Amino acid sequence: MAFPEPKPRGPELPQKRLKTLDCGQGAVRAVRFNVDGNYCLTCGSDKTLKLWNPLRGTLLRTYSGHGYEVLDAAGSFDNSSLCSGGGDKAVVLWDVASGQVVRKFRGHAGKVNTVQFNEEATVILSGSIDSTIRCWDCRSRKPEPIQTLDEARDGISSVKVSDHEVLSGSVDGRVRRYDLRMGQLFSDYVGSPITCICFSRDGQCALVSSLDSTLRLLDKDTGELLGEYTGHKNKEYKLDCCLSERDTHVVSCSEDGKVFFWDLVEGALPLALPVGPGVVQSLAYHPTEPCLLTAMGGSIQCWREETYEAEGAPS
Repeated sequence: MAFPEPKPRGPELPQKRLKTLDCGQGAVRAVRFNVDGNYCLTCGSDKTLKLWNPLRGTLLRTYSGHGYEVLDAAGSFDNSSLCSGGGDKAVVLWDVASGQVVRKFRGHAGKVNTVQFNEEATVILSGSIDSTIRCWDCRSRKPEPIQTLDEARDGISSVKVSDHEVLSGSVDGRVRRYDLRMGQLFSDYVGSPITCICFSRDGQCALVSSLDSTLRLLDKDTGELLGEYTGHKNKEYKLDCCLSERDTHVVSCSEDGKVFFWDLVEGALPLALPVGPGVVQSLAYHPTEPCLLTAMGGSIQCWREETYEAEGAPS
């Protein structure tokens, strides 16, 4: 007689606070995991970018070279390079190991809200309050961008990149998807200023957060509204949203000091995680594990699932 297979465990949500790190760089504007989730970057209002091991709580390197606060950063697929953008209108390419500035790209007319590498880390895409997305060639010595996408009618708040697509969210209330293979632009109107957009992990959907305190899940290809998620507060700040590591939950910052988790399919709210008394400015979700980083004020918090035991901890 064959025994039935054990039922696969449901997804666990990160709700146990492991560490709080005081970053010592003014207000933390953004926190970002690297490609494999072993390290994270924090962007500071004191013009610095810092690289951490968040689980150990160790600072690995500080990157100085921006002229104003750093607003976003990203790591390359091979962990050799970083890119960052900030209030000085500059996009900076860094060498991770040496901490040196490799290139500084200037051309935006306003602060740079969002930066991303393409998959091969040969191009940096930057979105700015000047309503353009600019594409910078990391290997070229030319000062001008190789392409400028200027369809938005207001500031660009968020940009994400897949192997052949660029997804952008703008304060003009539109999600734009540039299909680079087909040479086509698809636009969906949300109606409220967009603060953050991201692909689902399976690449089929786009998650959009906007200043009407609502997150929307759109079918990437048709623009069909698949789900709406409410309960959090987002009326004035640019806050992050994302999907959990297995696409089971929608996750969002909130202005009331919590991180909200919704069931992707049912829209139910299984967890509103209290982080602290301020605005949860930024969050990052581990690429493969139930691990969450949050930023509030001058510190970041690292969260894991309830059953998690740190390495070396007594069992």
